[in-house]
Amino acid sequence: MDAFLQQPLTARIATSGPTVRPVWFLWEEGAFWTLTGPWARLFDRVKDDPDVALVVDDCDLATGCVRQVIARGRAELVPFDVPRGRRKLARYLGADEALWDERFLHYLHDDPGERGTMWLRLVPASLTATDLSYSVAPAGRAVDRGRFGSGR
Repeated sequence: MDAFLQQPLTARIATSGPTVRPVWFLWEEGAFWTLTGPWARLFDRVKDDPDVALVVDDCDLATGCVRQVIARGRAELVPFDVPRGRRKLARYLGADEALWDERFLHYLHDDPGERGTMWLRLVPASLTATDLSYSVAPAGRAVDRGRFGSGR
């Protein structure tokens, strides 16, 4: 699961309302970390109700690789720190900051107190990893490995 979560995948986080939004994340210290601040609805929604669910999944039809991680818990807003921000952004944008879009550099170089940048940290109360992969037969026909919807 850790290797899966180290990939630069997009997660979807759900808050009360309900609302769902895609987010880039960092998986460190047993927690999901994503950037937010007063400019984002996510920030206010988590302040109002910290119960969230988060899904990270991957589906490759060519190989039949289908994996998912589902996390649930109470998110918290914690102060932003630049080293963690750099690690998070580098996994999506590459190590060379000179190649990054200027919007992302502002997270690292603007004053977080002035901008209001915070981390949304989710230490999952519930964490489920599921592999729903299947074998792909020649000519793109799937080989059934079992019943889908079996409650996994």
